[in-house]
Amino acid sequence: MLKHKHDFEVQGYELDSFNHVNNAVYLNYLESARWNFFKDHGYLEFMMSERIYPVVIEAHIKYIRELKIFNKCTIETVWDIESNYIIANHNIRNKDTGLKVAKSTVKMALVSEEKIIQDIPENLKNKIKKTI
Repeated sequence: MLKHKHDFEVQGYELDSFNHVNNAVYLNYLESARWNFFKDHGYLEFMMSERIYPVVIEAHIKYIRELKIFNKCTIETVWDIESNYIIANHNIRNKDTGLKVAKSTVKMALVSEEKIIQDIPENLKNKIKKTI
């Protein structure tokens, strides 16, 4: 299976009153990783031309360790297709310690401009399966 990596560094505006990353910010990190995956593999261009867009319909996240300002991190994502859904299994690691700080599974459907859930086109399914 393909592991896509996305690096980031914690910024001061992402901290909460405990001086660690606010829980909601992790969802933004994961969103950035997913969009970069679609862009890096040419899927974004394909989806835009077909006018179908990935929409998160489920997100489960487990927080394991805190992140602090300027921690350098990487998100490793393993991709899968289940039925008519695209699944992203994310692990966030602190690059300095190598320790896992959070893990998440995100389920996405492809939605038309009319906001109707679409079947994953076979050619897109095949493209994703080739990289898995």
